[in-house]
Amino acid sequence: MPALLNIPNLLILSSYLLLSAVPFFPLLLGKSVEKPLQVLGIEFFAWLTVWAVFRKPARFHWLLLPAFLSFPVCIYLYVFYGQGITAHHLGIIVETSPSETIEFLGKKIWLLLAIMPLLICWWWLTWKMARRTHIFDWNDKISRWVAIAILAVGLGVWGYGYAFGLEEPPASTVAENTVAADEEPEEEAEPSASATEQANQLGLPKLPLWAQLPLDRDVFSGTWPFGLSLSVYDLWNERQYLADLASKNNDFKFDTFQTVTNDVPQVVVLVIGESSRYDRWELNGYSRKTNPLLSRENNLISLQDLITPVSATRQSVPVIITRKPARQSLKSGFSEKSVLTAFKEAGFKTYWLSNQISFGQYDTPISAFAKEADVIQFLNLGGYTDESNYDQVLLEPMQIAMKDPAPKKLIVLHTLGNHWNYSHRHPPEFEQWQPSLSGVSKPDYTDLNIKQQLNNSYDNSILYADWFLAQVIGKLKSAGVMTSMLYVADHGQVLYDGSCTLAFHGHNTKYDFHIPAVVWYSDQYKATHPGKIAQLHRHRKSKLSTENIFHSLLDMANVQYQGERLDRSIFSAKLRRHRRYVDSHGWSNYDRSSFKGDCREVIDRGKPLSQDK
Repeated sequence: MPALLNIPNLLILSSYLLLSAVPFFPLLLGKSVEKPLQVLGIEFFAWLTVWAVFRKPARFHWLLLPAFLSFPVCIYLYVFYGQGITAHHLGIIVETSPSETIEFLGKKIWLLLAIMPLLICWWWLTWKMARRTHIFDWNDKISRWVAIAILAVGLGVWGYGYAFGLEEPPASTVAENTVAADEEPEEEAEPSASATEQANQLGLPKLPLWAQLPLDRDVFSGTWPFGLSLSVYDLWNERQYLADLASKNNDFKFDTFQTVTNDVPQVVVLVIGESSRYDRWELNGYSRKTNPLLSRENNLISLQDLITPVSATRQSVPVIITRKPARQSLKSGFSEKSVLTAFKEAGFKTYWLSNQISFGQYDTPISAFAKEADVIQFLNLGGYTDESNYDQVLLEPMQIAMKDPAPKKLIVLHTLGNHWNYSHRHPPEFEQWQPSLSGVSKPDYTDLNIKQQLNNSYDNSILYADWFLAQVIGKLKSAGVMTSMLYVADHGQVLYDGSCTLAFHGHNTKYDFHIPAVVWYSDQYKATHPGKIAQLHRHRKSKLSTENIFHSLLDMANVQYQGERLDRSIFSAKLRRHRRYVDSHGWSNYDRSSFKGDCREVIDRGKPLSQDK
């Protein structure tokens, strides 16, 4: 024991304990830590594993260098964004240029640069001490190899379950887990489906319940310091997936061109909203003044009957920005490129400016298309459920894009919009309706007792979206060139309507599928394209879906190509109604469906088409 108290040994021990304590830093901020006992257990066995394999700290200390260097970054993220480092954050670090980093961090960059040499010295000094001392060496071969054997068996059992699936818990437990899920639960079934497929192909049974270990992959990724390796692996895996998607359609071309307005400078903006509901917009008849600014715009048209086929971002956005059919929206990937490439081929410089995250289960299919842009910026470090950047963070990059000397530009703004937690989507000055969720710690949207606060906060977020879009329009007005904007939400939201006991999205209701969409155009655009404007007014009440957006956006910008579908453009006299399918008990025909109860569940009066996922 006295040997542990000398300075070199204390430095080693305290350094490793400090790194291991990173996941518990939120406790100092008055926040809770999810599954703390599991975090402790995983960290203990992770340390035990590397100690058993390498025998002495001097041999595995080099593995800890990334953790030492990223230590202050992780603390920063916990303080300002309520979460540690993820694959998304690593992706930003890898893909962001030095100039963009300096612009984003401001004066903090100098503090980080000053700390970095100290971190390297800390790591180097600990390594020197580890080489000199032998008190932490695991010299007993028998106990060491027994530990390695036990750990190998445990890891093998866990790996088997991860690869071939787990036996389902009792029905009551499944129901409880379904209720407790708080983030797009309809998509969580994908990994288990593929695991079941693999198990069936090899004829191997799933791992029985009694053999399942309390080793949660997501919990492990949040542990320190070794959980960081999983985030690195996830980043690599995501990038491989993105590269694979890109390679599949690498040679695809639209062969687009412009004719009439080929020499006219032009800015086209596509704003993709998030979780916004049609009937909560004042423009669409809502009693509350949620659109005080947009209501004043003369050159603005609200599309009255536009739906999305699916109510999950990662599945709905590809339908918006590509020619992907609605009935293929549940499948990953697509064999064509997006509207970004279509505009690039026609001579536009393209921008993808996003306040959503770039990597992760819900974002990868979107990121794959975003990569087509000339300029790509993902600006959100806070995720969805934590306090993250407001959408106004997109305004300055948009202004910079508009000042670019390129005469023609397509700017895509992917917003956080009205995503839960609604009170985190707007600054305090937009607290118009109260009581709200502002100041409520970790509200649970499944709690009916917060129905009033939840609805007030949602309307406040719509009010902020109105302000944000007004700012976008203001910048377009001052551009001095022909400009236009199309806004469309990815999906809607259920908000405990009437006696309905549902909230959030993914519930196959009318509130999930019926989404707001608006078009704004400058006076110069109106003078140049009076025929298109006339058709836009004519079709504002037409039955539309997000399948119309790709074709309408190109037609709006007068971008043409062989085989174009003007029968899908709201700016064309050739527009024709198409069959609109939504993801409800199969592919339901929305226009022959009834809406059940206060939840307005979509029920096809005929037989829904089967789905191939």
